[in-house]
Amino acid sequence: MSHTGAARTLSGRPFRPLQPTRVAWECVHVPPFPHIALRVLDCVSNDGVSMCRLSDLIASDPALCSEVLTIANSPLVAHSLPVTSILQAVAMLGTSALKGLCLAVAVRGYLGKSMHYPALRALWRHSLASACIAEHLVNVGLIDMDDAHTAGILHEIGRFALSVLYPVAYSHLLETHVGASESLMDSERELFGFDHVEVGRRLIVDWALPDQFREVIAHGEYASELGESWGMGALIHMSCRMADAAGFPVFAGCEATPFEDLRALLPQRQQALFHADAAGLTDDLGQRIAAFETA
Repeated sequence: MSHTGAARTLSGRPFRPLQPTRVAWECVHVPPFPHIALRVLDCVSNDGVSMCRLSDLIASDPALCSEVLTIANSPLVAHSLPVTSILQAVAMLGTSALKGLCLAVAVRGYLGKSMHYPALRALWRHSLASACIAEHLVNVGLIDMDDAHTAGILHEIGRFALSVLYPVAYSHLLETHVGASESLMDSERELFGFDHVEVGRRLIVDWALPDQFREVIAHGEYASELGESWGMGALIHMSCRMADAAGFPVFAGCEATPFEDLRALLPQRQQALFHADAAGLTDDLGQRIAAFETA
C-alpha cells in the first residue's frame, strides 16, 4: 500500500509522528461514551417511545438536562415561548431532533479537554456542520430519513475516540496532513495501528449503537458518482464533503471538492432547493455552530 498521500504535510516535509503510539486494539481502553446519551439514542430508535419516558431519561442527568434546555432556548431553535422543561422541549422539537441535540451535547462533553486543541475543536465543528447539512438535504426532499442529523454526528465517532485517546498526536496529525479526506486513514494506521473507520466500527459494537448507523461509519467508501442511489451512507458521504467545501474541513489541509461540483451531483429538484453557492452555506453553518457554542 502506498503512503505517498499520507506522508505529505502543510510544510511539504514528510509526516513524522511525535512519538510511537502503535498498539494492538485489544490493549486500548477507550473511555466510555456518556451512558445517558446512549440510552437516549437506544430509546428513540425503538418505535413507540413516549415523550414522558424520553423526558424522564434526559432529566435524570442534571448536566445534560441543563445544557439541552439552554440550547432549546437559544437562537439555534425557533420558538415563541420559553422552554422550561424537557417534556416541553420534546413536544416542541420532536423526539428525533431532541436525540440529535442530546448526542451533539454528549459528544462535546466526551471530547472534554480535547476541545482545547484547535484542530480537535475544528473536527467537532466539522461533525456538527455535516449533521446540519444532512438534515438540510433531508428537508429538501433528497430522502426520507429521520436520523440524518444524528448520523451526521455519529459518522465521526472513530475520530472522536482517537481525539480522546491521543489528543496531542492526533491534533498534530490533523494540523499537518495534506490531501483528500480519505487519505488521512493511511497516516492514522501508520501512527496508531488502526484508522478511524475501524475504530468507529468497533465502537458501534462496543457501545451497542443501533445497527442502522453501521453504514454511516464507512461513509468514505462511497463513490463520488452517487447518481440516483441514495441511502444513509451516501447522504452522510455527501454531507461530509460539503462541510469540507464550505470551510469546515475535517483537517486544515483537506483538499476539498469544489462546492459547485458537489451540488451538481444532487438530483435536479434538490439543486433548486439547496444553497446556490458555498458562501450561503458557509454563512448558515457558521451561524448555527456559533449559536450552539454560545449556548
